[in-house]
Amino acid sequence: MSILFSGNFISNHNKELRLITKNAVIKSYGLDKYNSVKYHIILGNADFMWPGNESRDKANYEVLAHRPFPILCVMGNHDPIIGMKDRRETDIGIGETVYQIQDKPFVAYLKRGKVYTIDGFKFLVLGGALSIDKKMRTPGVTWWEEEYWSEEEKTSLFRLLETDNSFDFVISNTGPYKMNHYLFGKDNPKYFRDEVAFLNDQINEKIKFSKWLCSHWFRDEYHYDENEEKAYQYLYNNTRIIERVGEKRVVTYRENETVKI
Repeated sequence: MSILFSGNFISNHNKELRLITKNAVIKSYGLDKYNSVKYHIILGNADFMWPGNESRDKANYEVLAHRPFPILCVMGNHDPIIGMKDRRETDIGIGETVYQIQDKPFVAYLKRGKVYTIDGFKFLVLGGALSIDKKMRTPGVTWWEEEYWSEEEKTSLFRLLETDNSFDFVISNTGPYKMNHYLFGKDNPKYFRDEVAFLNDQINEKIKFSKWLCSHWFRDEYHYDENEEKAYQYLYNNTRIIERVGEKRVVTYRENETVKI
C-alpha cells in the first residue's frame, strides 16, 4: 500500500484538482500505483469549508468521491478548520483522532503537534504558516488567531519530543525557517518573519526523520542535508506517492518516474 501527497489545494482556486483526480493519478502513476493508494495527504491550505464557498466545496467533493481512499489534510494558514469550536472528532485507527468534515469522500484534518501512524509510517504532524495579510482579513471569518500555537500546545509538543523524537516523516504546511530561507529567501523576503517557521526550526533541531514534506510556497523544491541526513520536499505543481517495499525499503514515486529507493 502507499500514500499520495499533494500541496496547497485552496479549494481548487488555481485548478489544483487537475493533479489529484482519479484520471490524473492514473495517468501520472499507472493503474497499479493508483490502486495501491491507501490515503491521500494534502499538505495544508485545503481551505475546505471556506465561508460562502459551499458550492465549490460540493463540486470538489463530487470529483474526489470517485477515488476510494480517504483524504487527510494538514492545517494551513487561515484554514477555516483552525477557528472551528465544535469539531467532529473521529477515530480511524491511526493513533490519534482526526477532525472529520466530510463523509463522501472521507475528508478530515490531522491535529498539529500529534504523532500518527499512517500506512505503517510514523508521522509528526505540524501546522501552517502565519497569514502575512491578516490586516486585510476579518478575524473569526477569514482569519483566526489560533493560526499560531498556544503555549499549552507548544509545551505539550516539546514534552512529547523529549522521549519520542524519531519519525519517518514530518508533514506541515510551511517548513523550517532555515530551509524556507535557503530555498526561497531571494524571491520572497517579506515572508520570513514567520513565528511558525521559527518554531519549526526549534522542532527540526530536536528530531530525526527521513523526509519533511510541506507546501505553502506554491513551488516545488527538494533539498537533502547530507550533514544531518534529512530531506525536505516542497510540493505544489507536482505530487508524490510513497510506499514501503518489504520491511525497510521505502520507494518514492513522482509522476511517471521512481525517484528514490
